[in-house]
Amino acid sequence: MHGRVLVVAGSDSGGGAGIQADIKTVTALGGYAATAVTALTAQNTLGVHGVVTVDPDFITMQMRVVLDDLGADCIKTGMLNSVAVIEAVADELERHGEIPVVVDPVMVAKSGDRLIEDDAVECLRERLLPLAHVLTPNMPEAGRLVGMSVDDPSAMVAAGLCLVDQGARAVAVKGGHLTGERIVDLLVTGADVERAESARLDTTSVHGSGCTFASALATGLAQGLEPRTAFHRARLYVHEAIRNAPVLGKGHGPLDHGHAIPAYHL
Repeated sequence: MHGRVLVVAGSDSGGGAGIQADIKTVTALGGYAATAVTALTAQNTLGVHGVVTVDPDFITMQMRVVLDDLGADCIKTGMLNSVAVIEAVADELERHGEIPVVVDPVMVAKSGDRLIEDDAVECLRERLLPLAHVLTPNMPEAGRLVGMSVDDPSAMVAAGLCLVDQGARAVAVKGGHLTGERIVDLLVTGADVERAESARLDTTSVHGSGCTFASALATGLAQGLEPRTAFHRARLYVHEAIRNAPVLGKGHGPLDHGHAIPAYHL
């Protein structure tokens, strides 16, 4: 076991996304996962049926006791659904500025249910972007953060560069919303754009793919991989998790997080 990842995110009762997907991913890739739960969701493959937000002071307490005792080699944030939660998490991250941070700006569930309050988006942009070693938005999230339409690879590049200008050190723009048979993902820094392509898999079992990608990338950083290498390994892990996904539920089904073989481990 190598690489400690503290995941600060919401719980998915269906087990396909959120904290549950994060723990499975970090473990499958040979790391150690600790958590600070930000919200409880009543959720399945059909949608989000209820949300209970955890008190921001208790979120901070969870982070602090883990970091003071167990420590972390990378911190990954996911569902932070209110201004108060974002402010509390950002304050704690700033106290541990030496630890790399992967920010997954979770806004909408795969079912289309909103997971963040409208006024929290601006707070996320102002407080979390400058703390992100890698930001991992999908195309709609990137578009909302920069205030533009992101519907093709050139727009993905432009949005990524804009988000770097706003403070993120690197931005992994996920291209699952592109049309066509190929998926393009980009890792954008101020100096370079890394492009990766793969064939689109014909499946509805994609619930939690964004959480899984961000946690896989965070695990790579925790294990000492360079962002470019962690990006490519995370893509491969997610691709195989989708390809091997079980057919569960009546909506967007979960991935097979346990598919990883020893070759993934450092």
